[in-house]
Amino acid sequence: MLMRSLVFSSELQRLRLRCFSSATPRVLKPGDILRQARYFTEEDVLQYSKVSHDCNPLHTDAATARGVGFEGPLVHGMLVASLFPHIISSHFPGAVYVSQSLNFKFPVYIGDQVISEVQATNLRENKNRYLAKFKTRCFKNGEVLVIEGEAMAMLPTLTVEQEHSKEQ
Repeated sequence: MLMRSLVFSSELQRLRLRCFSSATPRVLKPGDILRQARYFTEEDVLQYSKVSHDCNPLHTDAATARGVGFEGPLVHGMLVASLFPHIISSHFPGAVYVSQSLNFKFPVYIGDQVISEVQATNLRENKNRYLAKFKTRCFKNGEVLVIEGEAMAMLPTLTVEQEHSKEQ
């Protein structure tokens, strides 16, 4: 069954915040990882196609996707990659996403479970804010690396907040 909301089984809840599970405020440090799990639905893909004007039939037509060697319709790579700024902004409200590099390794299909993670690699104070560099990765179905890259964000604080919203 496809689910629109984020998936938080006990295992995924454990994965979501490796270092930040207690109620005690935590300060982001190099090496810390924030994770989020999600299933993308056909409706997510259709809505993204409308907003982005990316109407490539590989995303909406199973026959077209299979005709070029895929198992079925693909989730837009940029839709999957949108989990990175979501993770950062949900834990650091007011963060400004500065840059992102992405390498798409394998396709994500509608219904695949995607686990996205951002790992702090470098933190530097800059005029009462913090410039943070993150290693970014997405895995599908718990094991296959589908996207990797790096992101930079300006954070208002290094204190990690719990996510504000569990649903999208």
